[in-house]
Amino acid sequence: MLKKVLLLMLVFVGTVSLASCEATPEKTNLSVFFVPSRDNATLVQGISYLPTYLKAELAELGFDFETVSVYVGTSYEAVGEALDAGTADIGFIPGGTYAVYADGSNMDVALTATRGGLSKDSDNPQDWNDGEATVSDPEYQVTYYRSLGIAGITDKARALAAKVNAGESLTWEDLQDVKIGVQSPTSSAGRVYPSLLLKELFGYTLADLPAENVIQVPGYGGAAAALASGQVDIAFGYADFRRDYADEWNSSAEGGYGRTETIWDETDVVFVTDGIYNDTITVSKATVNDALQEAIEQAFINLVADQTALPSPAGMFNVVADIFKVYSHEGYTRAQDSDYDGARAANDFINGN
Repeated sequence: MLKKVLLLMLVFVGTVSLASCEATPEKTNLSVFFVPSRDNATLVQGISYLPTYLKAELAELGFDFETVSVYVGTSYEAVGEALDAGTADIGFIPGGTYAVYADGSNMDVALTATRGGLSKDSDNPQDWNDGEATVSDPEYQVTYYRSLGIAGITDKARALAAKVNAGESLTWEDLQDVKIGVQSPTSSAGRVYPSLLLKELFGYTLADLPAENVIQVPGYGGAAAALASGQVDIAFGYADFRRDYADEWNSSAEGGYGRTETIWDETDVVFVTDGIYNDTITVSKATVNDALQEAIEQAFINLVADQTALPSPAGMFNVVADIFKVYSHEGYTRAQDSDYDGARAANDFINGN
């Protein structure tokens, strides 16, 4: 397993080296792994700030590590396997990935992320399609989100959106020649819950569609880009991932999608899933004992609320709390394994278990 993890290996982002590890002398390095759900440049930029602040916070709590290292996994599954093997000490992973790889002893969910509730939260796709931007309310923190199926710019996509906006229900036949953008197999919003929704609506899953029409795209930036270019007709992702790519949609700079109309004018929601329990910060029980886990939990709770200015702010990253914007995390609450029983049930259902 360890060999497999190393072969899958990860993009090294940053390390901080300072004092000795007094509280756990047998362990001098702490490794933090991130799933590649955002475009790599933004993700690397954001998490590169983390080692300094996490190291200092843990030192205040009695765990003085020599190094804190951060990595971006090549896939969701690579991070799950790294936690399982103990190659990763801490992983930022969605609930679906946790449900697949946690067996009750190899890893433990430490924290559940909270996010500002959205201005739109209906299970009716038509209610999302008023042409107005979806916004969040940071004063109203929630522990769940939905997955949306977003129809893009192609003629097929526009026909599906028109049907939904006329109050009609889509059919399984409507999807047979539609290109659909999805994420890794254990991605909650990008594949698992969309597949479960199709099963509930039509009696079939994504796996029952023509294989060439189900396209795995690289993160949600890849999903937005594929919608903008017409590579896919529909892309599934967290609600509302359009918020994070609205600027790129109209940008003609490198990395932009060059569209002239807004993302809110050119896309529509055609599918909405039930609520999905939020992303996790998970620890490997092969390397993290109970005392260290408690300190890790408190450290992240402190950091996500920290308004200290970053030494070299850039883009969306101005204060320490902004580091967690790469995953739209606005707070953390302590979690327990049973919180993700719903994610296990969803995975089992999709996999026919």
